[in-house]
Formats: sequence, structure tokens, C-alpha cells
Amino acid sequence: MLREWRLNLKLNLKRRPGGAPVYVQIAHGLVAEIRRGRLIAGEVLPGSREMAEELGVNRKTVVVAYDELIAQGWLTSRGTKGTFVSAKLPEPKARPARLALDGPRSRGEGPQFSRLAPPMDVPVLFPRPGLLSLDDGTPDTRLFPAESFARAYRSAMTIAGKVGKLGYGDPRGSPNLRGAISRMLNVDRGLATTPDRVCLTRGSQMAIYLVSRIMIRNGDGVVVDDLTYPPAREAFRAAGANILRVHVDDDGTDMDSLEKTCRRHRVRLVYLTPHHHFPTTVLLNPDRRLRLLGLASQFGFTIVEDDYDHEFHFQHQPLLPLASFDPSVLYIGSMSKLLSPSLRLGYISAPEKFIERAAQEICLIDRQGDPVTEDAVAELVESGEVRRHANRVLKIYAARREKLAVMLRAELDDAVDFRLPDGGLAFWLTFATSSHLDRLEQNAPKNGLQFLPSGSFAGKEDGRRGIRVGFAGLDDAGIRDAVRRMKAAIGP
Repeated sequence: MLREWRLNLKLNLKRRPGGAPVYVQIAHGLVAEIRRGRLIAGEVLPGSREMAEELGVNRKTVVVAYDELIAQGWLTSRGTKGTFVSAKLPEPKARPARLALDGPRSRGEGPQFSRLAPPMDVPVLFPRPGLLSLDDGTPDTRLFPAESFARAYRSAMTIAGKVGKLGYGDPRGSPNLRGAISRMLNVDRGLATTPDRVCLTRGSQMAIYLVSRIMIRNGDGVVVDDLTYPPAREAFRAAGANILRVHVDDDGTDMDSLEKTCRRHRVRLVYLTPHHHFPTTVLLNPDRRLRLLGLASQFGFTIVEDDYDHEFHFQHQPLLPLASFDPSVLYIGSMSKLLSPSLRLGYISAPEKFIERAAQEICLIDRQGDPVTEDAVAELVESGEVRRHANRVLKIYAARREKLAVMLRAELDDAVDFRLPDGGLAFWLTFATSSHLDRLEQNAPKNGLQFLPSGSFAGKEDGRRGIRVGFAGLDDAGIRDAVRRMKAAIGP
């Protein structure tokens, strides 16, 4: 069995007289590396010949050291497969060794890990064995057009290799994909943009982060809905924003509440998700959209429009984005909800001055994205494959939306209230009593469920509560299973 890398073990071997036998020094050195966690249980060690060459000792010396550690239980031998760190060590691992620095260290110096920046309220669902995750509205990646993407990726990689474009490129992203997105926004969503007014990002969250970095100074007022997307709220807060909340109802953001806020505070940004409000899924109605644009002109704030899942609408033709009426709107979109979150493809359409500044900021974060992936997606957009994929999955998601509604009414009608979403990939569930929701959250883990905490969307203890349940990633069996687990968790 071969190691992927050379171990590069550094031992200060002292030949006798005055020092311990060399094989003992080797054994002690290996034990120290195991104790500090560099060599983990099951790790394969170099062969005795390779180790001897690396240390400049006789091979028999290494064999004796290995045999001694095998006898003590630190290592195990698996015959021709090699020598491995034992799965059961003879004593608990010590705390990681501290590296000695040159010169004396005064009291209190060194890494101050007790003085980290305060944590942010950004709940995240990680896959956990045995738990069914009710996500906040992500696509079914099993439907991703993998074969088409693989062909496009191979083509993009081949071309990039031939023309020498596998190095550093434009931090704004692939010109091909920026051009494709610009055309899509102009034709499909009514914007009037150009490739120079589009910047690619690693998902829509990076786009939000760039907005917070570029637009906000400490103390600036940023308006969010009283129920909103937690990572956006926390990105603004981390940039020093004074978070101002306005009410959202069945018609979207309340413009009377926004106007009152603007009269009390100096507002720099207003962040909202008007197409499918996050988390409640409601649509910002046309009258309120026009009034929002008027308030922006009156009070001089910038609108940040997060159109995270524009493609998914079931009951109506989608309204045109706010950015189609006002080119100063910072418009954020994503290919992740349409294709796959793992592609990490979002974008901002904004005035060119903002895009230039975003490019500078990207150079401080990760320099650029993945141009080959971006060119592959550009090919899928231009060939019509993305549109065909959207049409295919929309029918599947529409059926799953109906299935979840039927199951909720059949199993949880007395406990749960919801409005059938006109678009998007999730339901917003509220509860007949707070005790129903409390029992659901308390009993979810033992019933094999996990979901985002009900209080995370308001971001304060006395805020409105509910849970957001994505349906796109669940087939019929998964939907039935999810609702029945919810019912068991709520109880009688």
C-alpha cells in the first residue's frame, strides 16, 4: 500500500555515546507524532526501507523500532499490506504539543483563541446519518443534467488547455458566462445590462457578502424584513450595519412600515426577496413594487434585490424584477437553485462602477472562480440545455408541491397552517399553537428529522416563528416519510 505523500518525518537522531539507541529515538519520535495527532489511527507508515532512507539509518534499525511499537500496541502489522498506526492506542492522546518559539515568552502572549470575534446567527444544516433533512428549498441534484454538463466541461477544459486559459483570469468571471447571463437577464427578465455590468460569484451568498463589504460602513442603516434570510442579515451585521426591521405580510414587504423606518433612520440599503419572499414565499405585489422604487428615490437608499429562485413559478407568469425598472438596483441571482448548489454559481448585475469595485474585493477573497466550470455552464445556457432542464424539473417540482400540500392537509391539518406557494421550492409552515411548534422542534431529532430553527428567520427571541420546508429534493416516498415524522414529533 502506497502513501500519497512522503511522511517527511524530522527526527534529531543523536548517535551514541550519550544518547539513547537510535531505534528507541525513532520509536519515541513516532509516538510523539501519534500523540499530537499528526499520525492518526489506521494511517499507513512508510516501509522500513523508505523510512531508513529518509532518516539515513540502517534498515534493521527501523525494523527494530517498528517491532517495539507493535509490541507496545502503538502500531499493527498487516503483513504485505504494511505497518499501520493502531486503531486502539495504549493510552489517550495527549493534548497537541505547543511549538517552542525562539526566546522567552511573557505571560499572556501567544494565540488568543479565547478572544475570537463573536459567533454569528447563521444556522446551517449539515447531513447527519439517520436524520432526514427538511432543507429550506434546494433542488433535487439527482435531476442535474450530469451527462450534458460532463460533455460541456470536457469541451471547455480542452479548449482552455489548448489556448492557455487555465491560469489566472478576470476576477469578474468567465466572459462567456457573463455574456450568457447578460443576454438571459435582458431577454427573459427585462433588464438592460451588459457583460461589463455582471460579476460572477461563488453562489448568491458571496454576492450578498460583496454588497455588505462594498456598500456598508459602520453604523449604516440596513433594512431587512422582520422575517428574512439569516445569512444575509448576518453578513450586513458583520459589516457594521445597524439592522432595521420592517413588517412583511401576505403581500410582501409593508411599504408603510418601510416609510416610517426611513423617516426615523438614515437608511443606506434595503434588502428584500420580492419574487418569492424568504422565508414566507409571498410575492411583493405590483403596487408595493412601484412604491418601493419611489421611496428609494425619495430617501436615497439602494435596493438589493435577491432573486434567488426566479425560474420556479407555478401559478403565474413571473413579475419582472425591480432591476428591470431601475438600473441602480443591485440585482443578485443564482444558477445554484436551478442546476446544483455544488457548482457555486451566483452573480450580481449592477452599475459598472460597483462591478469594478467587486472585482477588487474578489481579488482579496479567492482571486477568481472556476473558469472551466463557468464556460461549461455558458455552453449549456447558450445551447438551450439550461432552459430545457428548467422546463423538465418545473413539472416534477410542481407535482411534489401538490403532494406535500395534500399530505400536510391529511396528516397535520389541525396543527399546521400554510399558504400554497405560487413559486419557489419551499413551504412556510406556521402552527395553530406555539406548543405544537415547540414539541416539533424538541422531538424532531428522536424522530429522525432536522430543519432550520424556527426562530432563526426573525433573528430575535420575540419574533414570529415558523419553519421552512423544501419539497424539491423529496420524492413521493420522501414527502410521506417527512410528514409522518413531523406528525410523530408533534404528537397528539
